[in-house]
Parts: sequence; structure tokens; C-alpha cells
Amino acid sequence: MSTQTTLDTQLVVIGAGPGGYTAAFRAADLGLNTVLVERYPSLGGVCLNVGCIPSKALLHATGIADEVSALGELGIWEPSARPQINLDGLRTWKDGVVKRLGGGIQQLAKQRKVTVLTGAARFVSRNELEIVGETTQRLRFEHAVVAAGSSAATIPNLPDDPRIIDSTGALALTDVPARMLVIGGGIIGLEMATVYHALGSAITVVEMMDSLVPGCDADLVRPLQQRLRKTYEGIYLATRVREVRPTPEGLEVFFEGDKAPASAVYDKVLVAVGRRPNGHKLNLAAAGVAVNEAGYVPVDRFQRTNIDHIYAVGDITSQPMLAHKAAAEGRVAAEVIAGQRSALDALVIPSVAYTTPEIAWVGLSETAAKAKGMDIRVGKFPFVASGRALTMGNTDGFTKIVIDNATQRIVGAGIVGSHAGELIAELALAIELGADAEDVALTIHPHPSLSESVALAAAVLEGTITDLYLPRRK
Repeated sequence: MSTQTTLDTQLVVIGAGPGGYTAAFRAADLGLNTVLVERYPSLGGVCLNVGCIPSKALLHATGIADEVSALGELGIWEPSARPQINLDGLRTWKDGVVKRLGGGIQQLAKQRKVTVLTGAARFVSRNELEIVGETTQRLRFEHAVVAAGSSAATIPNLPDDPRIIDSTGALALTDVPARMLVIGGGIIGLEMATVYHALGSAITVVEMMDSLVPGCDADLVRPLQQRLRKTYEGIYLATRVREVRPTPEGLEVFFEGDKAPASAVYDKVLVAVGRRPNGHKLNLAAAGVAVNEAGYVPVDRFQRTNIDHIYAVGDITSQPMLAHKAAAEGRVAAEVIAGQRSALDALVIPSVAYTTPEIAWVGLSETAAKAKGMDIRVGKFPFVASGRALTMGNTDGFTKIVIDNATQRIVGAGIVGSHAGELIAELALAIELGADAEDVALTIHPHPSLSESVALAAAVLEGTITDLYLPRRK
């Protein structure tokens, strides 16, 4: 392996995920000479290559298969008919989506004259990186943005067995196991469980917390949990995996907890217990950058680390580990480096679980608001009273809005049901603009549409609802 001549640049961005490529492209647009370093051959990071995009592609495809299976209820198809899955074709389609988006990012880098280097970066000083790829290069920089993301978390004492996979392995779609155990009832685990159940796997989910999707209001999770209890082999909460023993027949798993089941044998085990920031993988100490024990790099509202010319964005900085948060931070970092007045001033960051039904939430949850001692009111509109939901044959769920009685402003919202991930954006905007329930209730929404549920939940709060009968408030 040879060492090339040292390169110089105004800005280097480490990591080409949503936070990294956003920072690099915005900086280039603002006139900065920019180098983007990515350790893998494809740009886009975890989100594009082994995360958000391929998982949503599979969720969409398998969701269609589920809808076709249910057409008998609409008088269109025999209830017993089920689409045949062409696993190779499904994998090819998913990979094609990823390749198309990745090619788009490559083209955007080329159009902006952003230099892309492939290799693993590590700091050797406050103004110099070593990049190890097919060759080893040195790069001197004036400013740096660290967007090196996160890695799948593991649990201790698991055996080294190819039948134990993480989310990347699950997305590879090598086969469809007859029985699959999903360790972790958060968003990643449940989304992958949704895919594999649709493909024909019998699914069991085990979660160490006392609820699925920890951190989300229990009422939002309840419609999903009720559905899964009817269709999955088992859902075990407040339960841990104590041991996994490989056998020729499968993976024998032993559990512990007050309601832990007996040991069982599974064909595959998916470990989806969250992600860990990559702060300890870049030799940041050589640049004097502070990294906490968990691996996060603390930053201020301008995305600066404790070293003025080094910035950090995305998963490596803080929770929530979401692509849209990373992109917003990347834009801020680039603008500050370019001398613009910019700072991260997001009141809220929405979250979505693309399960069936979907769950989305934004701002203060009802649970968190009550824990703060806030005087709140909650308005709910059920999808069972929505004309559009009825015409879609999918009435699971509701929209709810949380307002602060002291100001009458919306402080939080949650939606469970079809297209919740799309609908939540309106309520995120409402909170950012300081809207109250009346603002939303008086905004005319199209009929019939799922978006009406947002206005109607606000109308519940206002006491003006006509699509439901609620006793008059005294």
C-alpha cells in the first residue's frame, strides 16, 4: 500500500450519509473547496445503503402483498389467494432503488465539484487526516465536519453464528426463515419483523422494556401491539435473552423475566437493540475533540465541537438518530463554516415507525408533558370515523393533538394509522409556527382524506367537532 502526496482543502466532511453529503453539498454551493470522505464505495451512508431506503422499499413491496391478500374482503379476490414471492426479484428491485439514489448522490457531488475520497479516516492532528483505502493519503484541512454516524449495537455473549444477524443482514434478504426471533421491539426491529412476517416467517419479538417502541405514548402503540399479538407467534415484554445455543436444528434461545417464555428454537435471530455512535473510531483525541464515554461528540447549536474549526453532525452527536435530523445539522454546519448566520433552531423532530399500522409522533408526548407537570388537554379523532379510512378498508388508529392550556398552543402530536408518517408533517409545522388548535381546526382540509383527521382532532379540542358526538364541556 503506497502513500500519496498530501492533499489540502478548505473543508473535509467525514461520512457521506444524509448529514455528511448535505454538509458537503451546501458548503460547495457556498463556495468552499470541499472533500467528502466515505469509507464505503457507495455514498449515502447507512440510511441509503443498509437502512431507511432499502427497509422502506421492502416494507412497500411486502405491504402490497398483504393488501392483495386482503382483497377478498372487498369482493375482488379469493380470501385464500396470496401472491407468490420471488425473493431474487424482490432483492433486485430493492437493490435497484438503492443504486439509483446512490448514483444520484454521486452525480450531485460531481456537479458541485466535491472531491470524493474512499477510505477510512482518522485524525492525526487538529488539521490533518489519514485516509486509508486502496492507498493511504494525508489530507490537510482548515475545517472539518465529522458525520461518521453510528453502528448496530450488540448484546454480550452471543455465539458467532451466521444465523444471528443485524439489520444489515436482514436487509440482505438471503432467505426467509420459517421462524425468526427479533430481539428488540423498537422501530428497527418491528420494521424488519413486518417485512419478514409478510414474506412468510413466523415472528416472535422480545423486548427488555415494558412496551414496544419505547418512548412512544402507550395509546399510540396499542393498535399496533393488538394487531401483532393476533398475527405473531409471540410478543414478550420486560423480557431478556439470557443465552443462545447453536444446534444443527436451529438456534435455541433461553429467556429471563417475570413473564419469560420457555426456551424455543428459531431458524434465525435478528438483533435490533439500537445503534451506538462511532465517536471512538476516528482517533478524535489526536485533534483534541471531546468524545463522551458513550461515543457521542458534544456540539453546540452551531454544530461546533470543543475545537472551533471541527464540527460534528448526525448520529455521532446525539439522539434521536434520524436522517432528517442529520441533514438539518449538516446544513447548519456548512453555513456556519461559510460565515453565514445559522444555527440549529428546530423546536421538534418527528419520528416514524413504518410498521402496519404506521406510528408517528412529534413534539412533547402526552406522557412527557404530564411528567413535566404541564396543564394540557388532548384531542383525538379516530380513523374509524374517517370516511377516507373506511374507503381504504383500514380504520385502525387515530390522530391526537396535545395543547398547553397556559398558551393554547400545540406542543405535541401523535398519529397511528395509514400514512401516519406523511400526516405528521403538518403538525410538526404547526408547532414550529406556534399554531394553536383553532388555527388547525379552521384550516379547510380536503374531503375525504386522512389529513382531515388532523383538523378534526383540533376541532375536538375546540369543542366544535361535528363528525363525532362529544358531551358539551361544562
